[in-house]
Amino acid sequence: MSRVLVIGAGGVSTVAVKKMAMNAETFTNITLASRTKSKCDKIASDIASGMGIKISTAQVDADKVDELLRLFDACKPELVVNLALPYQDLTIMDACLAYGASYLDTANYEPLDKAKYEYSWQWAYKERFEQAGITAILGCGFDPGVTGVFTRYAANHHFDEIQYLDIVDCNAGDHHKAFATNFNPEINIREITQRGRYYENGEWKETDPLSVHQPINYPEVGARESYLLYHEELESLVKNFPTLRRARFWMTFGQEYLTHLRVMQNIGMTSIKPVMYKGIEIVPIQFLKAVLPDPGELGENYTGETSIGCRIRGLKDGKERTYYVYNNCSHQEAYRETGAQGVSYTTGVPAMIGAKMYLKGIWKKAGVWNVEEFDPDPFMKELNEQGLPWHEVFDKDLEL
Repeated sequence: MSRVLVIGAGGVSTVAVKKMAMNAETFTNITLASRTKSKCDKIASDIASGMGIKISTAQVDADKVDELLRLFDACKPELVVNLALPYQDLTIMDACLAYGASYLDTANYEPLDKAKYEYSWQWAYKERFEQAGITAILGCGFDPGVTGVFTRYAANHHFDEIQYLDIVDCNAGDHHKAFATNFNPEINIREITQRGRYYENGEWKETDPLSVHQPINYPEVGARESYLLYHEELESLVKNFPTLRRARFWMTFGQEYLTHLRVMQNIGMTSIKPVMYKGIEIVPIQFLKAVLPDPGELGENYTGETSIGCRIRGLKDGKERTYYVYNNCSHQEAYRETGAQGVSYTTGVPAMIGAKMYLKGIWKKAGVWNVEEFDPDPFMKELNEQGLPWHEVFDKDLEL
């Protein structure tokens, strides 16, 4: 019997837990916990009514190790799947170490008071997880996550040397809102308003936020203006693939989205610095999050699709090769299956697959690891079977 504890009750968690329930032969005992237990109860009730599978629920403040440990003592998890906020990664990892449970997340740690994304804080746990004999799997969503698996798969099967990597992320969907983010607004806005950063010829280069952009053609979607961002998987990929000469990340944004974002920045609503309001200290971006649409509730009217993949150039048998591996995901199909929109689906399904890889002993080794450090083949097989089929294009102009 496997015991899995999922922390977090947003759109990604909704998808991950429902997909776990669809793979009940592996996930035999599931507990779902968050700060707001009623959200967990709603997800569990939907699963029970639709599938007849019981999900246990609990309340926990994931900022507090002592509360986490009391929960761990109650549900005795073999694996903790962290789908909460990135600010809580380290407290959950501390609790896993103290209890002896393995760990999986979808986003790297970032401090609450500074929009800074790097793996150093979590990589520092490597020796302690090794000594404890437990596993930590970092960044097992889509990007980061599947993009790392795609890169390892390409390196293992199609290249002798990977030299150029461009991760391209397009959301060509329409949620019919004036402005909304596709995952936690606070995290999303912090991510895209920081300075751009990419790797080239052994060093990191920075750009002004959203200042570098170009149209990129996406399968079944067409040309979309795509913006160079810094994204966390670049840090681990250039470390684990030292032959890379350049690695970049691109994401699409519509002009209406960017106009709203610019106005909110100009009036200070995206600030992470506290301000006083009627004698109460508030953080503007956290207030903004409270008034924006809940990403977990966008799915019902969402149309269109996402297209995310890796465009890679390198050498095979002494000759240059290009390779593009990608997935397109329909928002409508994601909603029909899980009640969540496509961005939640493309993150929640890989989290479930990574947990499945651990529970089956395929991705189980003591220490702290990024997904590209594991065998990609069984994960790639599961993507095709669990709703995220991938496609390959060889030796075509990659435009980048």
